[in-house]
Amino acid sequence: MASETQVDPQLWDEFHRVVNMTSRELGEWLRTRSADPEDEELPERAGTPTGQQVLSILRKRKVDLDAEDVRVMRKVVDRVHAERREDLEPTAGQANWRHRLMSLGHDPLKPA
Repeated sequence: MASETQVDPQLWDEFHRVVNMTSRELGEWLRTRSADPEDEELPERAGTPTGQQVLSILRKRKVDLDAEDVRVMRKVVDRVHAERREDLEPTAGQANWRHRLMSLGHDPLKPA
């Protein structure tokens, strides 16, 4: 059944600008971040809840998004903008800063 949620085209475009990792790259990153020598998350549960939500959004068509997806998209756009310059030019920073952004689907070393 199709969703009745309307996604603002500007939000859709900006989300896909700031989330510069593919669903495959993000999925691999989330699994890598969650890997632990003693215990490893199931692949569909690996990573942060927000990272999993971003991954889910990347796998959906615009018409299939719901209100929660739109909320997450706004949250991710706001968080990336709060930590990055507006132009999103590749920037090296501390590893924990980069890893935090990558868990949202944004690799600060990747060209815009």
